Amino acid sequence: MEIPAYYMRGGTSKGVFFLADDLPSDPAERDAVLLRVTGSPDPCGRHADGMGGAGAGMVVLVRASQRPDCDVDYLLGTVATGEPRIDWSGNCADLSAAVGPFAIWRGFVPARDSVTTVRIRQQDSGQVLLAHVPCRNGHPLEDGDFGEEGVPFPAAEIVLDYLAPAIAPPPLCPTGKVVDRLDVPGVGAIEATLVAAGHPTVFVLAAAAGLVGTELPERINGDALLLARLEAIRAQGAVAMGLAPDAHDPPSVPAIALVAPRAGYRCSAGAWIEAERIDVLARILSTGRACHGLSVTAGIALAVAASLPGSVVQRAAAHSGGRTRIGHASGTLSVGAVTALRDGAWVMERAVISRSARRLMSGLAHVPERC
Repeated sequence: MEIPAYYMRGGTSKGVFFLADDLPSDPAERDAVLLRVTGSPDPCGRHADGMGGAGAGMVVLVRASQRPDCDVDYLLGTVATGEPRIDWSGNCADLSAAVGPFAIWRGFVPARDSVTTVRIRQQDSGQVLLAHVPCRNGHPLEDGDFGEEGVPFPAAEIVLDYLAPAIAPPPLCPTGKVVDRLDVPGVGAIEATLVAAGHPTVFVLAAAAGLVGTELPERINGDALLLARLEAIRAQGAVAMGLAPDAHDPPSVPAIALVAPRAGYRCSAGAWIEAERIDVLARILSTGRACHGLSVTAGIALAVAASLPGSVVQRAAAHSGGRTRIGHASGTLSVGAVTALRDGAWVMERAVISRSARRLMSGLAHVPERC
């Protein structure tokens, strides 16, 4: 079996892109084909016989949108390594940057010189975003001078504009407060800002955990007592946000983020980040461990929190106006967020972030007949 496919980079992530109509319509048959394409399951964890990554692989399905105000719908699947399973419930904001160029390459949207806007709907969440893709001579432009942490070569800048739902956007603060007081057993009272935008996150000051905010993941992950205290805070935040009935067995969301005033620091790659390049320091923990970077969705949550008057993040940030420049373990990330107070509740009107993307390969994915 041969299936047209593109292998694309979006941000620092890579995935195999397909037209949804080129795959079997039955979900079980479709997933069996995609598992074979990526080389899963692989007990060695390398996807050696497929196009998956060294860890989890990602596949993206694109089709003409069902909505008149969008050009394409896309669905992202995260392929497990050691078992034959694809999780279609999540999203990768980095790969969202590649959907716009893919839609242009595949003829869903005609390229316009200068910038072509592609209207995208994420099928899993219903989120609508506009991808502003630089184009030249009838196709997406991939070369440029835009640099992003974790990508070794400069490229053309793609601006992603995340739009709020047209009707009744959800409140950003699930408790109705910009700052909550969490009474955490074994820790004490902790001030936190709880935000449901992007990736649901509990924001606390790094100083409240005895940190300065410049620590690298190895320092945080090597302290079992610190991790236990942070998990207790996160669990209490999950209860306050209505994501868990109690703090005994909280789900993987929300994440917890430690924020601090800007300062110079050395990132994981060894480069020195000047304090003047950022507005706020952030270290985020997910699934009980400090992350080596900052995802786009976590960046959106932080930028939203920074815009809320009196929030924990705003207290720490030296905001320069416009986008919030975040100093994380791997480097920097700039995210813009516009919020508004409606009927007594804060809502997100839009979020803006820049990424780059390019085709790594286009052709046919070859799949054995027995898959």
